[in-house]
Amino acid sequence: MKRSTERILTTHVGSLVRPPEIVELTRRRDAGGPFEGEELAALKRAIDDAVRTQAECGIDIPSDGEYSKSSFSGYVTDRLTGFEMLPGERGLGGFTRSRDRKRFAEAYAELEGAPGRGAFGYPVCTGPITYRGEAFVKQDLDNFREALKGLPFAEGFVPAAAPGTIELQRRNEYYKTPEEYVFAIAAAMKTEYRMIVDAGFVLQIDDPRLVTEYDSMDPAPTPEEYAKFAAVRIEALNHALAGLPEDRIRYHLCWGSWHGPHTTDAELKDIVDVFLKVKAGAFSVEAANPRHMHEYHVWEEGKLPAGKILIPGVIAHTTNCVEHPELVAERILTYARIVGRENVIAGADCGFAQTAAVRRVHPSIMWEKFRVLAEGARLATQRLWGRAD
Repeated sequence: MKRSTERILTTHVGSLVRPPEIVELTRRRDAGGPFEGEELAALKRAIDDAVRTQAECGIDIPSDGEYSKSSFSGYVTDRLTGFEMLPGERGLGGFTRSRDRKRFAEAYAELEGAPGRGAFGYPVCTGPITYRGEAFVKQDLDNFREALKGLPFAEGFVPAAAPGTIELQRRNEYYKTPEEYVFAIAAAMKTEYRMIVDAGFVLQIDDPRLVTEYDSMDPAPTPEEYAKFAAVRIEALNHALAGLPEDRIRYHLCWGSWHGPHTTDAELKDIVDVFLKVKAGAFSVEAANPRHMHEYHVWEEGKLPAGKILIPGVIAHTTNCVEHPELVAERILTYARIVGRENVIAGADCGFAQTAAVRRVHPSIMWEKFRVLAEGARLATQRLWGRAD
């Protein structure tokens, strides 16, 4: 994994706003095998454009935008056996149980509309889980590798959902215990994780549900109770990562992409010791939004293990307001002061489109935020190394 040894490198979380033709392609595509024919050609063109635009914006470590995926974690339903689409389901109902949504019910009703029932059903575990997605992964990696050719990137990363996030977004009707369920998912996802690393890409583990589940528990658990709950999911993830080089893995954690008050988010100080046990070389953590911006103080306590990289979010998906480059630079400098400049890569808080049809900002704003991210990194580089490039 590249480090900021000569300048501050830039990256993001992975999921980008899809162009309209890719949204439509995803909507009409039936579950089944990988893309073929004209659909595959359209997908490749879109990925090529997304990767090239990341280069033009100044991103050093890009993704393919997750254009082939229905959502950042929903895609795994096509890649795992054992799940059945049951009509009328609304998942585990975690977000509808959310303490934040209960407290601000009228605001959420205006922001998101009334809770509905899944139009196409929802995946529920009804049988043994195994991996069947090799062809999907290979196609994604081939498309991304082709798109990277000739462009000046440090390296590329590919996101994949964590076992705990997959577990907590799908009801279990087959395994006897939650632990048995999440470890079965981990054993299956090991195939995808290894394919990404073996292909030469950095593997990013996406695990927002590790902390957002806290908001779904009512009454709120104590920090100790929640740490114990989270530790089981981290253990399962490490089981899936066993044998993979830590310096090719980064772990992303955030408090969810939705635009809401977030008053009942778990605090970083209460969960940091748990997620730092993930066998990864870098940790991508939400840090730019006003609910969590102050939590850089957690790292002042020497929490980041030696040799690890921190990827703080220095631009946010939660606002249409584009950050000033000087603010981005200040945020980078704060983290560089705390953990060392070589241990910081400038990132984003979260993805900008958690599903194919959902976007958190307009794409023109997203790309401008990336340009500002790169400009802020150049300013920080100038001040940390005494030069601008």
